[in-house]
Amino acid sequence: MQFKKVLMAGAVTAPMTLQDYLALKGPQPDAHIAYGAAPSQFVELFKPAGNGPFPVLVLIHGGCWTVHFGGIEQMRNMAGDLVKQGIAVWNVEYRRVDEEGGGYPGMYEDVATAVDRLKTEAAAHSLDVARVAVMGHSAGGHLAQWAASRHRLPPASPAWRANPLPIPHVISLGGLADLRHEEKLIKSSCERDMWQLAGAASAARPDIFADTSPAEMLPAGVHTTLITGELDDISPVRVAQDYARRAQAKGDQAEVVVLPNASHYDEVAATSPAWKLITPHIRKALGMQ
Repeated sequence: MQFKKVLMAGAVTAPMTLQDYLALKGPQPDAHIAYGAAPSQFVELFKPAGNGPFPVLVLIHGGCWTVHFGGIEQMRNMAGDLVKQGIAVWNVEYRRVDEEGGGYPGMYEDVATAVDRLKTEAAAHSLDVARVAVMGHSAGGHLAQWAASRHRLPPASPAWRANPLPIPHVISLGGLADLRHEEKLIKSSCERDMWQLAGAASAARPDIFADTSPAEMLPAGVHTTLITGELDDISPVRVAQDYARRAQAKGDQAEVVVLPNASHYDEVAATSPAWKLITPHIRKALGMQ
């Protein structure tokens, strides 16, 4: 398949490391909105200046589905730049696999609830739910793609919700969204066992991937943009290409964008040269260009 390799002008900088990523900072949110009683069940809202209504980018952080690699704080780095462009940011926290109630199904229930909470909060914060996209990084790419596809969930799934917020465009930054076919990679990159992410099979639920892996929920009628650093060794370019092939074969729109000289961490830093190549895709997904 064909994919885009976007060139970056100017001096070449060293690719970002995990330590660089963990050091990322951004502004404090304009609002902290709890959607449950657990400490990790909340959303941060970042609002641009002005009266709105504002287009909204839902951000879902990565970190290998664990509490040990940061997450929502690092996403504030991108949020700070996006609000300057007139984009509101809905920064989602959720219970990860090593938190009480996390994993399957709690992690998915959290994402579903957090995303749908946007519908009830929109009027109070001048948010335009007709202009919404979701973007996730790494493990968050999996959850972002899942969030945009969950209208395909069977009603028997614990994460099923009636009338989920429609999300026509998803952007995955170094995502790991094909749980079935990338099980070995997820184990080597993140040291996660599949039962942690997808639960245990049972007579009532023989296929653990049917309601957890976006690749099994195709076609979703969603435009997927898969953006990956050329040097990403957590989710290599091949992963994005393979997913795009599957999506296209099912009739969905999918494109792959490769960021030269970029690592798994350059993808989420507004301070990275790669960010200038990512923002046009965000603006396009929100109908801003």
